[in-house]
Amino acid sequence: MWYVMQVRVGTEENIRCQCEKIVGKGILERCFIPYYEEKKKYEGKWHTQEKILFPGYVFMITDFLEELYESLKRVIGLTKLLGTGSEVIPLSEEEVSLLLRMGKESQVVEMSEGVIEKGTVHITSSPLTGMEGNIRRIDRHKRKAYLKVEMFGRTIDMQVGLEIVSKTKEE
Repeated sequence: MWYVMQVRVGTEENIRCQCEKIVGKGILERCFIPYYEEKKKYEGKWHTQEKILFPGYVFMITDFLEELYESLKRVIGLTKLLGTGSEVIPLSEEEVSLLLRMGKESQVVEMSEGVIEKGTVHITSSPLTGMEGNIRRIDRHKRKAYLKVEMFGRTIDMQVGLEIVSKTKEE
């Protein structure tokens, strides 16, 4: 099962490292932070860099929730495991499949490419293929798409890299 831990923004890597050291390998299958690629222009050239997809969250895969919960008490800076009230709830199958579809095993959402034809966005290369309906806004200057997705049991805003390679005028 996939679980999500809420942490202070900026401490994600520190918490991930602590979890990998403190929690036994038999308990924690994997601990990771999903990233997305974005392009930044500096020194006259475009550079690809990675940014955290969900700031303030660390993801864990385990089949041993009780043992994980006990081990996490030794992690410094942990806020909480996501759930309802005192019950910790794993991510739904839809949420897990969205993460796997967009970030694959590496959990890095690569830059997508798309075109705008007559005011409608068409994604031509993954990982945003088929998610045009989730796009709320595109910033062509920053090469980003802003999406609304169902995650953590609610609708959240997410940003990913998107290069619009061409745009046709609306009639």
